[in-house]
Amino acid sequence: MLKSATILKRYKRFLVDVEQNGKEFTIYCPNTGAMTGCADAGFDAFFSTSDNAKRKYAHTLEKTVNQHGHFIGVNTIAANSIVKDAIETNKVPELAGYKKLQTEVKYGEENSRIDILLSEPNCPDERNYCYVEVKSTTLLLNEQNGLGAFPDAKTTRGQKHVRELIEMVDQGHRAVLVFLVQHTGIKKVTVARHVDSKYGNLIDEAVQKGVEILVLHTHIDAHQTFVTHTSQFEH
Repeated sequence: MLKSATILKRYKRFLVDVEQNGKEFTIYCPNTGAMTGCADAGFDAFFSTSDNAKRKYAHTLEKTVNQHGHFIGVNTIAANSIVKDAIETNKVPELAGYKKLQTEVKYGEENSRIDILLSEPNCPDERNYCYVEVKSTTLLLNEQNGLGAFPDAKTTRGQKHVRELIEMVDQGHRAVLVFLVQHTGIKKVTVARHVDSKYGNLIDEAVQKGVEILVLHTHIDAHQTFVTHTSQFEH
């Protein structure tokens, strides 16, 4: 059960000061991105609480609500499990039909781990593999038309992941880049070239090489987050 508070400020990337019933305290923020428009002062914050006594900060920021009433899922660690659940409950027809699902599998030439690996049982010579990389998308560019984008900051890690997906296609595998929309104000997604032009160029190359790009939209409220539908990437 998540509890709510009001955001006072975010700082040092991983810390957020909040206020609840006149009491101020600090909670942990599991998001390394810029979080543009996602954690401004005055926004509502929803946080979980751990019973691990060894943690310095017992509370973790999970979701926020902006000035327009949009729910935003800011815990990027949760993104993989949201997509995994959607695949396993047949909410992503584009990724249906596989019998085996693995997570955090080592692969590639740049020491990477794929978020989700789909395959048939006993795949001979690792054929029929589908490599699925998940990116949580929360940057809203235009409130009027609901255009969102990824990334919200320059991402050398994200660039590496796109290169790895391209390599998997070159080896004859299927590769899918999933933009998981965790912002109820975002209706369509594009690449944020103005934020990271190199990432944009790699996306262009990936599309040309055959990497598939899939946009998954979610329902988000104070209690749950789940995939509702897919849409086309605005390339």
